[in-house]
Amino acid sequence: MSMTQMERVETVRPRNFGVSYDWDELVQEDRVHHLLYTDAAIFDAEMRHIFGGTWVYLAHESQIPNVDDYVTAKLGLRPLIMTRDSDGIIRALYNRCTHRGTTLCRFEKGNKRSFQCPYHGWNFLNNGKLRGVPWAEGYGENLTRDPKFNLAQVPRVESYRGFIFGTLNASAPPIGEHLGPIRKPIDEWLDRNPGGKVVVCEANRIKYKGNWKLAYDNSGDGYHVLYSHRSLLETENRFVDENTEKGMSYYRTAPDEQPMYMQYMGNGHHFKDKRPNLQPRNGGLWAIESLHPGMEHVEQKLRRQFGDRADALLDLAGSEPVNINVFPNLSLLGNHIQVFQPVSFEETDTIWYGTRIEDVDGTIGEDALNDINTLRMRTQEGFPNFGEVDDVTNFEQIQRGLRCQEDEWIYMNRGLGIPGRIHTLEDGTIKAPATDEMFMREYIKEWKRLMKAEPHLTIQREP
Repeated sequence: MSMTQMERVETVRPRNFGVSYDWDELVQEDRVHHLLYTDAAIFDAEMRHIFGGTWVYLAHESQIPNVDDYVTAKLGLRPLIMTRDSDGIIRALYNRCTHRGTTLCRFEKGNKRSFQCPYHGWNFLNNGKLRGVPWAEGYGENLTRDPKFNLAQVPRVESYRGFIFGTLNASAPPIGEHLGPIRKPIDEWLDRNPGGKVVVCEANRIKYKGNWKLAYDNSGDGYHVLYSHRSLLETENRFVDENTEKGMSYYRTAPDEQPMYMQYMGNGHHFKDKRPNLQPRNGGLWAIESLHPGMEHVEQKLRRQFGDRADALLDLAGSEPVNINVFPNLSLLGNHIQVFQPVSFEETDTIWYGTRIEDVDGTIGEDALNDINTLRMRTQEGFPNFGEVDDVTNFEQIQRGLRCQEDEWIYMNRGLGIPGRIHTLEDGTIKAPATDEMFMREYIKEWKRLMKAEPHLTIQREP
């Protein structure tokens, strides 16, 4: 930013939480203290140090493709309006009228050049500038000339391949540097689709009574699958013979010995890659897709139309077996974009956005594209409806169990201290079996680093 612009950035002063923590005592090599999940003051500090001090996923560019499009979002507890303003600039406006603080926009999405406060009628352009106020003569000054009445904005908003991130921390590195090695699996997740892109669709929205970190702890956990998701595994394989393996069947027998793995990518990000379990051929992904009503008819139609090419097209509908986890609130798994939104220290929203593909080069055709996206929608119905409910039940029961205050510790020691089990690669990433808790031990170190740091938080207003 130029010096003039920097002068218009307002420093956010830290709150005095009145509590001092020994983070090294609460976060140890093999365990963390239950206060990380049960203490309201720690949660309040996270909203500053984590959901203010590092890059946080906000929205996808396909949700605001046109000028004046907007969607509402959150940065921690801060309500936002993500908009592509009338000049085409993507902004993250605070969804808060500067007059008396009420929520300015109360719709989930739309297309608007300006936003009018439903309380007193103040009107703001979608670049954040105050456009006008009712009966302006009642004020002793021209409010539209004073920048302090313009909407606050997240000062740093950057995209990586359509994924929009924001941070209040003026000292944070650029988003590409922050993502680091996790960019490779993100690129692969995108590049398997035509044109290397996806379009975000509607979402499954689930609320659970538990801490947001329980979802992130689980996002890379391969240890729980066989036990927590037993009914899902049975459902995925209910219409096939015992020699056929659908869905996550590779967890059934000796998962430590399977070729899948977990990799810690730095800055809190980690990646569980189950693709090595697939047959290395076109159609290998579709071969493990569990059966859904009507899918066999669409598959037969595509095979008649495209012949040998149908296997590659059917793979586009299959749920790719990866968990790409970007700290603190984004997970790409299957064909989903999952977002974790903290509500309180014991309440979290988890949102599962579906995705569709586009025929970017005209080689698929509209009819086949609709068929592929129809299959894709049906495959995306599976885990949120039959698997996520298992997980959020576990999260709520963990939160309940952590009320046993005298039993203080949560352990994350699976794989620790076993020679030859965990490997640090040349690029500094760390690789372990998919059932190990190495990823949890590593990401919580980044959590502790951020909680110890004093971030340089700012907001910005248009001049």
